[in-house]
Amino acid sequence: MTRAPLADLTSLAEKSRERFEGFAQMLGPRTRRPDRPALTEDYWESLRQLFTRDVTPEGLRSLLQREAQDTFRFLAREVDLEDLSGLPGYRRHPRALWRLFLAVSYRLSPWRRVLFAASVLFLAGGWLGFLMHVLQVGPFSLEPVFTTQTWLLAAATALFFVLVLELRDKLGLKGDLEVARQIQFGLLPFEPIERNGVAIVTSMRPANTVGGDYFDVIDIGEGCLALAVGDVAGKAMPAALLMALLQGSLRTLLSAGFRGEELIGKLNAHLHANIPSNRLVTFFYGELDTATGRLRYVNAGHNPPLLLASGQPTARLGPTGVVLGVVPSSSYQTMEVTLESGDRLVLYTDGVTEAANPAEEEYGDVRLEAYVRDRRSESGRQLLDGIVADVLRFCHTARPHDDMTLMCLDRGSPAPGSPVRPER
Repeated sequence: MTRAPLADLTSLAEKSRERFEGFAQMLGPRTRRPDRPALTEDYWESLRQLFTRDVTPEGLRSLLQREAQDTFRFLAREVDLEDLSGLPGYRRHPRALWRLFLAVSYRLSPWRRVLFAASVLFLAGGWLGFLMHVLQVGPFSLEPVFTTQTWLLAAATALFFVLVLELRDKLGLKGDLEVARQIQFGLLPFEPIERNGVAIVTSMRPANTVGGDYFDVIDIGEGCLALAVGDVAGKAMPAALLMALLQGSLRTLLSAGFRGEELIGKLNAHLHANIPSNRLVTFFYGELDTATGRLRYVNAGHNPPLLLASGQPTARLGPTGVVLGVVPSSSYQTMEVTLESGDRLVLYTDGVTEAANPAEEEYGDVRLEAYVRDRRSESGRQLLDGIVADVLRFCHTARPHDDMTLMCLDRGSPAPGSPVRPER
């Protein structure tokens, strides 16, 4: 097979290396700095700079005008106010504020919604009481200004204003992450695949809106499918960006004609040149001949898939090389198994086995293997959904801290008339 030049991969190396290194430094884990000793000259100077640096009148005007207006437009962008344009101000403004309040409330989770409504109610009641007190003592009296309640009300109002600005930023980021989630899920093959009696189903549950797990099923011609399951170290957006890089690199190398251990070696060298030095990828790659059931695979430090053969104990397809992206000159070995009719292969990421309950006990390989073995008669979809549900039950109130990805491959009898490829 003719191999296309790899100039596209090489040209990406220099550009994306710097980009991902900088991104990892911003969003990656940081070591905790030791606390500065208190009551020293450096401490007080740092504290002074913290609250005076870049504090300018222009910044205050921007905060009260531009940022406040941008926040109002953002929160009110889905609120229909056109029908209020003909009303007088004393009727238009209260109704507009009420619709804005409802629009913001709808974007919050239930208990946050309740707390938000309570804070707005208490703050409005506080200002109403303040205005009534001013009317009682006279508008020119300074008495209300020097009361503790007035200062607390002013502080609460300022804090509420800052939190609304932060809420606008968070909701904007949340919207961007939802779009990123849709894009990421659109890149992955969630639809069931059937070919020559081979049925493949997949499942992924990110720990956050987006995740760093990767799976793929790619038609590489001649009745063969490329199977891939990988796990990028890290979570959320940084890991999702590297997952997209992994997918693009793998598909480019496959299009260039690389296969087996040579493919994984090229992929490893490319990832080493492109991803941050504090990242790595565990990766399982297999090439399945759907007609004969022969599976040639390379396991680069990934969790060993479970092979359930009829009448045989559960087998594990262990590592045949180190993880990707660490050592550029790593070598990998291709192993081979044959899936007979009735055999099942289950691939997964460590988010399944390392999910922990409140007592910090992990779900574990043994529990997963027992669950897969005991549900041998279930369909692939029922099995994967059941595994995720069982892991969540095991975690109880603890939130899974890592992405969970699963792939189930069942080999049945080829459909009548399907071509049978001879063993090579």
